[in-house]
Amino acid sequence: MSQAQTQDAGREGSVPARTPRWRGPGIWRRGVVVAAVAVVLGLIMLLHADLPNRVGNLGSLTETFLPWLGLLIPVLLVAALLRRSATALIALLLPAVAWVNLFGGLLTDKSGKGGNFTVATHNVNAENPDPASTAKAVAASGADVVALEELKPEIAPVYEKNLADTYKYHSVQGTVGVWSKYPLNDARPVDIKMGWTRALRATVETPRGPVAVYVAHLPSVRVKFNAGFTAGQRDNSAEALGEAISREPVKKLVLLGDLNGTMNDRSLAPVTSQLRSAQGAAGNGFGFSWPADAPMARIDQIMVRGMDPVSAWTLPATQSDHLPVAARVKI
Repeated sequence: MSQAQTQDAGREGSVPARTPRWRGPGIWRRGVVVAAVAVVLGLIMLLHADLPNRVGNLGSLTETFLPWLGLLIPVLLVAALLRRSATALIALLLPAVAWVNLFGGLLTDKSGKGGNFTVATHNVNAENPDPASTAKAVAASGADVVALEELKPEIAPVYEKNLADTYKYHSVQGTVGVWSKYPLNDARPVDIKMGWTRALRATVETPRGPVAVYVAHLPSVRVKFNAGFTAGQRDNSAEALGEAISREPVKKLVLLGDLNGTMNDRSLAPVTSQLRSAQGAAGNGFGFSWPADAPMARIDQIMVRGMDPVSAWTLPATQSDHLPVAARVKI
């Protein structure tokens, strides 16, 4: 056999060199399912306001826990890398950019120094086993004005007694109350279409002028087996509260309370469209307040009008299933 024949035979018997898996047309064909899931996830984030509420209030449910959808992004990233799919990696840019656009600003510390008016709100839980210690913990926050929700009539005197040394003025209307270091005027219930009182307004006479304080506890959102995520009563109450706020003549206003919804929830638009979130403007992180043991959503809100938020934070846990939240603003 000649040398040329020997070389030809060697080439014929050799194993062809493998194309690296990150090269060639395969990287575009693999991971189509992962890419499709990434696109759907990104579209949900971008178009969450268009998700229908007709079936089980799906839109509001998604908006309540919208930040948590971001946890799917690293999962999809791992899947794309395992599949060595360029298509999936490119598709992942859509949910990643959408999430950063929606919530990236909350990852930075926007709190500042200064301010001259501190407020706090706490759903104390009607079944709180130690209301006295909860009242003392809220008083220790140093807030000028404190709002409490879920005050059972027979337990309200416990809070009144334990807050009296810190707050000279207070008003309890139904199951909500407001305590203030400054004089209160024109305290009265606000009708939020509940059949009983779960909201109030009062004027706080601060050294820098009057501030209208609203305290509200909107109805709870329910998840029912046969109806899904139901929030009709909460939504009706939000509309009534929004109307009351729109008619408020005092220019400087603060809303404190458990709204049973996040700032992303479209159903709270009658309220959120008129006010500015202290947490969104001057918080550090997401400021989740519920449930207290493992907070997943901020449904306890502090919102203002005619004042500038300076800082916002959550307070240490009490015996309630909610965390207290506080904010400092500049009048």
